[in-house]
Amino acid sequence: MATQVKRAFKYRFYPTDAQAVELSRTFGCVRKVYNLALAARTEGWVLRQERVNYNATSTMLTAWKKTEELAYLNDVSSVPLQQALRHLQTAFTHFFARRAQYPRFKSRKKSRKSAEYTTSAFRFRDGRLTLAKMAEPLDIVWSRPLPEGVAPSTVTVSQDSAGRWYVSLLCEDPSVKPLPAAETAVGVDAGLDHLLTLSTGEKITNPRHERRDRTRLAKAQRQLARKVKGDGANRAKARQKVARIHARIADRRRDNLHKITTRLVRENQTIVIEDLTVRNLLKNGTLARAVSDAAWSEFRSLLDYKAQWYGREVIAVDRWFPSSKLCSACGSLQGKMPLHVRTWTCGCGATHDRDVNAARNILAAGLAVSACGAGVRPQRSSPGGQSAMKQEPLRREPWESPSFHEGEEVKLPASP
Repeated sequence: MATQVKRAFKYRFYPTDAQAVELSRTFGCVRKVYNLALAARTEGWVLRQERVNYNATSTMLTAWKKTEELAYLNDVSSVPLQQALRHLQTAFTHFFARRAQYPRFKSRKKSRKSAEYTTSAFRFRDGRLTLAKMAEPLDIVWSRPLPEGVAPSTVTVSQDSAGRWYVSLLCEDPSVKPLPAAETAVGVDAGLDHLLTLSTGEKITNPRHERRDRTRLAKAQRQLARKVKGDGANRAKARQKVARIHARIADRRRDNLHKITTRLVRENQTIVIEDLTVRNLLKNGTLARAVSDAAWSEFRSLLDYKAQWYGREVIAVDRWFPSSKLCSACGSLQGKMPLHVRTWTCGCGATHDRDVNAARNILAAGLAVSACGAGVRPQRSSPGGQSAMKQEPLRREPWESPSFHEGEEVKLPASP
């Protein structure tokens, strides 16, 4: 683990009218430059088989500013425009490394509104942040203090779909250090009746934030659907009302997941989870809404980076491992087990709660992985315990599937 962890501290702020106009103009220019550079790089490859890199697009930006049509790019700070080109370069790097899809153009209505400033484009003194092209500092609500004695290296200003303004300050946090080693390990089974079930027998309630606000959301969406499509003020107000409800749901869900993951990381040295493919589960029309509300992908991402920060270990068990159908007492494998079966009795006489049994099997499989470095595969034969066999990382060639997604796996025979 690195000695210093860079951490983003996000705060809400309330801009003046002049600042809001300046930031909105900057957002538009960032989007324009990003789209122009993406078009130039795409055209260069399609027509001339030429890879246009960041340096070439930076030269193009200088030329664009000198044209009459794009002269307005000179009215905003040049740093966010250069950062947009760097972000595009990063997107292409991920694409060529087969970690992401081809970069897409930014939309005025759908894309995130944000601008990134480096140290040359802002001044941070005595808790007051002033951005380039602005005479007054931002009115920031300091909900928590920054680490003592550090200064931000990057500032990102954004506005969400609900109209709220945020500033994110990236700085080194010396307080993030590995926690003292613990002897505990826990298996985690994700579900819908209960958000998480631990191998200790504890069940964490699923708050179902979307369901609690479903009536308010449906009413707001009906009001939005009645408005005439266009750029009218009434439709904009209705759209923002829907966005505020979505934001309320997302904020409460994220807060709950932060509390759960922080607790798991603090209390356990090893955390074993299932390697779920959420995007495939979302294809089930009956469960898609509940699966989205559970936010299992966000849970795993939070758990991963917090474990890395604090010196913990997260092990992902293969998604095909039959954790629910294995008896955690004798290791026998049961037949089909529909979702409505919540408790079952094994031939050895042990009676299991479906979710607690799955969590215990996940923990045992994860500890086997940790001990021998193997990947857990599903047991397809008669009872006899868990199968731990080495699996090589597999990749899908782009010509084999036009809809290549990040993290997608293909089951092929392992190399000898």
